[in-house]
Amino acid sequence: MLHPVAHAKATPDKPAYIMAATGETVTYGELDRRANQGAHLIRSLGLKRGDGIALMMDNNARYLEILWAAERTGVYVTCISSKLLTDEVEYIIRDGDCRALIVSRACADCAAALLPRIGDLNRFMVGGTAEGYESYEAARDAQPETPIADPSPGQIMLYSSGTTGRPKGVRFPLPAEPFGENVSALVLLGQALYSWTPDLVYLSPAPMYHAAPLRWSMAVHQMGGTVVVMDRFDAEQALRYIEQYRITHAQWVPTHFIRMLKLPPELRGQYDVSSLKAVWHAAAPCPIPVKQAMIDWWGPIVGEYYAGTEGNGFHAIQSAEWLTHKGSVGRNLTTITHICDEEGNDLPPRSEGAIYFEQPDGGRVFSYHNDPEKTADGTNRHGWTTLGDVGWLDEEGYLYLTDRKSFMIISGGVNIYPAEIENLLVTHPKVADVAVIGAPHEEMGEEVVAVVQPRDMADAGPALAAELTDFARAHLSHVKTPRRIDFRAELPRHDTGKLYKRLLRDEYWGKKPLVEGSAA
Repeated sequence: MLHPVAHAKATPDKPAYIMAATGETVTYGELDRRANQGAHLIRSLGLKRGDGIALMMDNNARYLEILWAAERTGVYVTCISSKLLTDEVEYIIRDGDCRALIVSRACADCAAALLPRIGDLNRFMVGGTAEGYESYEAARDAQPETPIADPSPGQIMLYSSGTTGRPKGVRFPLPAEPFGENVSALVLLGQALYSWTPDLVYLSPAPMYHAAPLRWSMAVHQMGGTVVVMDRFDAEQALRYIEQYRITHAQWVPTHFIRMLKLPPELRGQYDVSSLKAVWHAAAPCPIPVKQAMIDWWGPIVGEYYAGTEGNGFHAIQSAEWLTHKGSVGRNLTTITHICDEEGNDLPPRSEGAIYFEQPDGGRVFSYHNDPEKTADGTNRHGWTTLGDVGWLDEEGYLYLTDRKSFMIISGGVNIYPAEIENLLVTHPKVADVAVIGAPHEEMGEEVVAVVQPRDMADAGPALAAELTDFARAHLSHVKTPRRIDFRAELPRHDTGKLYKRLLRDEYWGKKPLVEGSAA
């Protein structure tokens, strides 16, 4: 049985998870008892199979505990970003049909603003209390530690990060298997791709409300491994934790790689990362030089996958394959990938088009909650579904991403994909982060604009803009070279590594004024 319940019986004193910064450790035995108490609490609120609850918390020692409590009650759990505004949080709670909200003390300001809007919900707070919110720990501790009478596997229902529009809730049917037998597909992928055993020690450096760290961490618990949770990402701290906790496995996003690589070489060299057996990255395209540098540093243990919250496909590639297919995100391991034209017809190898996934034998079907129109928009006439990305396949079935279709710039009738330009500029030693967007242009329709976060804001100005323009011209065609370079102290990047490019684009299209000076 691959489930924390089984591990609590077999290895009750083994650490299920450790909070990296403080060393607080929760064993499998403790996790099971607290999850049982949480499950009783959920039942005491009148929630039954198919109902929903919402979590809005920073990474803390109660997060995984609450997830496993909900998992054994058959409810849908919606994890909400702790960085969202009150209107966005209310929208997700209402749209997700959530009957209870659990927040952490770190989200107290938003929790207070929500109070008059969600007075009909059951409300709890972790790590303290506030007006209108009951202590979760106190309510949990009043419940028995024995299992509930009617355990039933629940489901995670997450909302897209909203980088191109309003967040969409992704809903799957509840598992049909009996409680404890609903093994995550990530467990099988972890065993096949990354040599998982019960001895794995997994570092989770990203916010737990995001699909990947949440689901991979829960899969580690099904396997019986230990999760080491960072409360927030810091490049040097991540290296310190790898050495301190003898991390064997970890998942990253390209932004993490870039920030670690831009640490001084002598600082990077101080930390022992030899315990690492396999790492992997996802969430955003990784520039080829960045991926190569990570392989040179950590060895051929750097995997990559391409998937979405929708779970309609899973491409993966290992270092050895990537070195002979540089830039690829791998071959599809779960479904069938098609590259389609505007009419939904298959395109031949090396032809660029929309990426669609076909579910063999019906497969696992998702829908966007309360939005049949969005579900239909993401499905073509064959019943294949898309994440909205553009790319191409080679003759061996390896997928190469171009960009999101919604990010495409059309300048003078030419289609330009920002990712290629971003992947180049971020390798410049004076660049910490970059976003490339299309801004209005009277003659060309759109012009290519690079919004750059310098490593040192004091460098921002015409001289650096000229240096970056020359750098781009040396590697890109004239049409792809930014016609304008602006500077920001920080880009609106999600903690998961995704850019809120929609927010930047809105500014340039007059929907909101620019907030910082620029140099063109």
